[in-house]
Amino acid sequence: MRPACYLVPILAIFTLEAQAMTLHAPKNGVIELTFHSTGEYADPYNQVDLDVDFAAPDGSSFRVPGFWNGGHVWKVRFSGEKVGECTFKTVCSDAGDSGLHEQTGTITVYEGTATNDLQRHGRIRVSENKRHFVHADGTPFLWVGDTWWMGLTTRLAWPQGFKTLAMDRVAKGFSVIQIIAGPLPDMDAWDPRGKNEAGYPFEADFARINTAYHDHADLKIGGLVEAGLVPCIVGMWGYYLPQIGVDKIKRYWRYLVARYGAYPVVWCVAGEGTMAYYLSKTPKEDSETQKQGWTEVMRSVRETDGYHNLIGIHPTRYGREMVEDDSLMDFEMLQTGHGDMESLATIQESLVHSLAKEPRMPVVNSEVNYEGILGRSWQNVQRWCYWLSMLNGAAGHTYGANGIWQMSTVEQPYGLSPHGRSWGNTPWTEAYQLPGSRQVGLGAKLLRRYPWWEMEVHPEWVDPAGPDAVWRFAGMGIPGKLRIFFVGHVWDPPTVLALEPGVAYRAFYFDPTNGNEIDLGEAKGDAEGKWRPIHPPESHDWVLVMEVQ
Repeated sequence: MRPACYLVPILAIFTLEAQAMTLHAPKNGVIELTFHSTGEYADPYNQVDLDVDFAAPDGSSFRVPGFWNGGHVWKVRFSGEKVGECTFKTVCSDAGDSGLHEQTGTITVYEGTATNDLQRHGRIRVSENKRHFVHADGTPFLWVGDTWWMGLTTRLAWPQGFKTLAMDRVAKGFSVIQIIAGPLPDMDAWDPRGKNEAGYPFEADFARINTAYHDHADLKIGGLVEAGLVPCIVGMWGYYLPQIGVDKIKRYWRYLVARYGAYPVVWCVAGEGTMAYYLSKTPKEDSETQKQGWTEVMRSVRETDGYHNLIGIHPTRYGREMVEDDSLMDFEMLQTGHGDMESLATIQESLVHSLAKEPRMPVVNSEVNYEGILGRSWQNVQRWCYWLSMLNGAAGHTYGANGIWQMSTVEQPYGLSPHGRSWGNTPWTEAYQLPGSRQVGLGAKLLRRYPWWEMEVHPEWVDPAGPDAVWRFAGMGIPGKLRIFFVGHVWDPPTVLALEPGVAYRAFYFDPTNGNEIDLGEAKGDAEGKWRPIHPPESHDWVLVMEVQ
């Protein structure tokens, strides 16, 4: 019998004939193949492995795992980047299971109707120069993230609350959502705040997966992709590794790869990888165990995912420091602090440090100064964090708001962390309307007007310089074509240096608070290549843009 086939909820759900000799899938869409095992297993999640070998139209081949979905049901998800016929054959660890082993079929991939850039251009890859992200077809991709760590719990209701938040982020210009699939931070694994409609991600003692939990999670992961948002899926928080064990976590990550790898996702193997549990009595030993363990897990994810989705790890500061072999990573995540204005210098320092490292890879500032956390880090800090990240060479920046990362609600304020303190209880329904998210989005929309992927950092293009100016001014551009500067809280505007002889720029101030522009006319260097803009109409932070038209 041929497997049943469904279109996973990206656009809609369709059922095809179970006996269909040839299945059909839109390019960059996702279909789901369902198989039924004939064997009897006491513990199918742990006892049986199902893989599927696919042969693509261009002659390449790849293998992806399948996942157990309760009872005798197994599923495999497929997405094709190339138009044409793709054949498949299943491989089961129990060769005697006729329902799972050596099942074959053909999937015809066709040009579908794309409704967003993920369907139009494909999943996310690393650029050839290893400095930014691109879609599978080479189209540049700007990472502008939001932090929904606990978005798969019931505190973000499906569908109304979820779709409200997703639509808001798309409208503002966000492109990535960081969300956790397994046990969550700021609690233990069995805290009631970590439940969704079906309970916890795992059964007791982490013995096996709770498939019903992920049935509900499917709706939200699929909903993000349908909205055009890339899910950055975090497996769990790092401090669970000593408790669960490496082997069980590797088995769990195989499940996540099987369930979500066909989507245009990005993997984050753990959050704050080497941070011990808040109340641990052996934090140093736990940290060492976690670093070793998450290295093994990262290697396992890389070996398992036939779709080669990008892999990173969320850090305490530097992603490279969370594992023993950073060559297993495709990109580096940073966490640069929650100290309000005091964190700004750390952004520049961290990026300079990371971008100088080998192997070369894109760098994302993945956590910094959640808006409203500890009653501070408001919209002015959000603007500074975004612009200092992006104009110091980051491939992306992730915004966060207190109340959203933990999905606090009016009825269920998040409350206390294990250490006995509260980060704040603003409901997400209020936090998503804080002005910082809009102002980050305005910054993203400005960069997308230009070939931002061609820009390079040029601190020598602006004066004054010096230690204090490191985080008050930041500049990138393309010589002779484009210059973009972030101008922080200063009484006088900076002097632009090293302007090319004979090159005339059109200059304007961009107001990062509201997106308005103030035309400055022509900007040309003097005999020394210097030019100084007029004072902006208000004394706050501004973005100075100089473009050759």
